[in-house]
Amino acid sequence: MSNAHSAADAPAPVSNFIRTIIDNDLATGRHASIVTRFPPEPNGYLHVGHAKSICLNFGLAQDYRGQCNLRFDDTNPEKESNEYAQSIEDDVRWLGFQWSGQVHWASDYFDALYGFAVELINKGLAYVDDLTPEQMREYRGTLTQPGRNSPNRDRSVAENLDLFTRMKAGEFADGAMVLRARIDMSSPNMNMRDPAIYRIRRAHHIRTGDKWCIYPMYDYTHCISDALEGITHSICTLEFEDHRPLYDWVLDNITIPCHPRQYEFSRLELNYTITSKRKLLQLVNEKKVSGWDDPRMPTIQGMRRRGYTPEGIREFARRIGVSKSENNVDMAIMEGAIREDLETRVPRVLAVINPLKVIITNAEGAQSREAGFHPNHPEFGSRTVPFSRELLIEADDFAEVPPPGWQRLTLGGEIRLRYSYVMRCDEVVKDADGRVIELKCSIDHDTLGKNPVGRKVKGVIHYLSREHALPAEVRLYERLFTVPQPDADRDVDFCTYLNPGSLNVVQGWVESGVQHALPETRYQFERLGYFVTDRRDHQPGGKLVFNRTVTLKDSWAKEQA
Repeated sequence: MSNAHSAADAPAPVSNFIRTIIDNDLATGRHASIVTRFPPEPNGYLHVGHAKSICLNFGLAQDYRGQCNLRFDDTNPEKESNEYAQSIEDDVRWLGFQWSGQVHWASDYFDALYGFAVELINKGLAYVDDLTPEQMREYRGTLTQPGRNSPNRDRSVAENLDLFTRMKAGEFADGAMVLRARIDMSSPNMNMRDPAIYRIRRAHHIRTGDKWCIYPMYDYTHCISDALEGITHSICTLEFEDHRPLYDWVLDNITIPCHPRQYEFSRLELNYTITSKRKLLQLVNEKKVSGWDDPRMPTIQGMRRRGYTPEGIREFARRIGVSKSENNVDMAIMEGAIREDLETRVPRVLAVINPLKVIITNAEGAQSREAGFHPNHPEFGSRTVPFSRELLIEADDFAEVPPPGWQRLTLGGEIRLRYSYVMRCDEVVKDADGRVIELKCSIDHDTLGKNPVGRKVKGVIHYLSREHALPAEVRLYERLFTVPQPDADRDVDFCTYLNPGSLNVVQGWVESGVQHALPETRYQFERLGYFVTDRRDHQPGGKLVFNRTVTLKDSWAKEQA
């Protein structure tokens, strides 16, 4: 059973301010086609916020028949690794997108970036500064007070060229000096107060090795990389809005034919989780989670391991939209998109995760029955649901003292077994502590595939034949945090709000038909939720491991009410 859909199958796009800009640019001839880019740093695993950006940038290129580049911003060598870069490529592909041409890297442009820095020096628009970091902060001023010019700001072009050449040659210690853009120390925009554009850092680079001991800063690198790649619409999150004047200043003052435009949209803040790379790394390092791909993590790898689908994540991105207003999104929107996608694409099977033994006292002559994998998709096929003397049901489906409106099993009561007979509970067996450990029940042999005569039976519960069922490890995941915004209060450690019940591992039982399911095979366990075989630990034909992706309904909202 294939559940593959391509990104091209997505619903019609929802209009937003960026699409309006692109429509106008194409209509007026400003651009003949569009080129976007997704520019992550290879210093961590991508999270749900990046997923929104991927869907936006690649989705625009797809819809407008343009191109989207994948470009790694590899200007901070100490924190970058090939492991992270590879995971990012995998995530983009898994989400259903493909970048144009080869992967781009900021390091592809290190020689060009150096040349543009020399051009700025020659124009008197950049200078080498050897103030200490403390002095530089002091000279920079505050949000309410203008900065002061560095004593080194008026160095001659020749002196700056000499010092910058020697910086590149490795003559000075790390941090001894920086190259700064010469803009305006009295600007109300702190980013324009002579920002550093190069710093000395002896660090082995994942691509250039030890060739360079000076590395360009992000703001300087990013706009030039965009221009060199012919990006038409450079889309980023709102925290870069104050950086746009610097983006434009750099491109206005170097000899480069292309000048992309930067547009900002609000970043995604998803309730009950965090999207700070630093804090996600803390969770991993402190072993609060099992790794970057822990199914409770908001990383794309974590969402994938939990059983979220690329289609569901793309639909989530479509629903939350793109705007400049605050984008605090309830987790229920994500879960709803995943739930709706899984409803249409995955087979349904029977499983019991909190088993209670049932002995059928009149099982002689009872028959098994054929059942389809999905009521609306006969093409999914069918299987035999076996029946035997010993069954397993959910313990939650039995109550000695039923609450009002109870429609499941109770002593002396009848229910319908899913795909099978009407069953009555005749006796309750308890252990020495008074806990119910077994039910003795009888079936009405005349109710297989038809209603009983002369009485109505409302409740339906699922079951497994103990003889045929397979043991499985079932991991029940809940939200990682107990409050909607765990890092909102800077005075409180966000780990304070970790949900102690975010993972509950139980020994369950599943239909034998799933025995050889490959990793990442999704199912609906009827009445229990959507589950996926674990990417790492599930062994087809061996140890079966299922992760709960999402419940059938939004039970969290009810619990919090």
